[in-house]
Amino acid sequence: MRKHWLLFTQAVTIAMALLFIIQTLKPELLPSAAHSGVVTLLESTPANTEAKVVGLSAAAQKAMPSVVNIFTSTNIKSPINPLLEDPRFRFFFGDPGEMESQTSSSLGSGVIVSPDGYILTNHHVVEAADQIEVALADGHKARAHVIGSDPETDLAVIKIDLSVKLPSITFGHPELAHVGDLVLAIGNPFGVGQTVTMGIVSALKRDHLGLSTFENFIQTDAAINPGNSGGALVDINGNLIGINSAIYSPNGGSLGIGFAIPASTAKKTMEQIIQNGSVTRGWIGAGIQELTPELSESFKLGNATGVLITEIIRKSPAEQAGIKTGDLLIAIDDKTISDWNVMLETVASLQPGKVVTAKIMRNGSILNLPVTIGKRPKPKM
Repeated sequence: MRKHWLLFTQAVTIAMALLFIIQTLKPELLPSAAHSGVVTLLESTPANTEAKVVGLSAAAQKAMPSVVNIFTSTNIKSPINPLLEDPRFRFFFGDPGEMESQTSSSLGSGVIVSPDGYILTNHHVVEAADQIEVALADGHKARAHVIGSDPETDLAVIKIDLSVKLPSITFGHPELAHVGDLVLAIGNPFGVGQTVTMGIVSALKRDHLGLSTFENFIQTDAAINPGNSGGALVDINGNLIGINSAIYSPNGGSLGIGFAIPASTAKKTMEQIIQNGSVTRGWIGAGIQELTPELSESFKLGNATGVLITEIIRKSPAEQAGIKTGDLLIAIDDKTISDWNVMLETVASLQPGKVVTAKIMRNGSILNLPVTIGKRPKPKM
């Protein structure tokens, strides 16, 4: 009897040992595993997950707190009855002068640029707004007022006053950007809330688009939609390289062609607005046209480069300096004028009152004319 009991206990011990080994190493071989209701999933380790997160998500998390949603409203007065706009009705019944007020709302985005509440956005986002409300990423809301705007670059600076230190964006270096660089666009498209989209830099120094007077856009295929205007375009380090401004789209949706104002341009404009309330630019009062092969042949200019003077405004610095229509502007001081955009930016960057030397070609001769830079007139709204 004792011998049989010993054999039984040994068999049970061996069976339990085999069951433990199978359950540990090959649980799928056990019939109960298929019907236990427990699903076995493959999960990466925390270390592997961390390695995948670091990169674009880190850039987004760095920049997102600095990007705000902007809601504007404008009071529009219109006649109570459409008949009041009919001149025949007014002839017989007079002009009651009664108007009803309607509110028009719009949305956009902005970027906090200082801990004390200065925010960069687009001019067209806050243009003619009677009321501006800013919603921060953390849920705070505040009324904002306009410090100043610049329609010629489509930039504006607004300010909010909160008793907390605000998360400000870190400015990057758009001049170091290359076509193909990864970028993130952060904003409030269609008012759905803060959104991040990814793309690349598609092109640099885009101009002649008719979007603003001074154009030097970064083009990107990161999705930019209505409401993204004024938001941030950031590099893979989460640094600001542009202010999203416009899209090319016949239907209002993103087609992968968006344009951002370089952060360097935005910074210069912002500093002037905060300091002076507006932007002061140089001006000489001359209309120009880029030199084409046909014009070069017509004016017998050979291989000369520059821009052709097509108009001189009366009593302007250009007229007082003796510049004439038909002259070829080659350089201003040591800056070679290669095209229309270079000429516009070069003159605009000069301080009014400064005397510069305009190098021109007239009838095959080179002339150096002193020009006293004037103040660029404000654009007609």
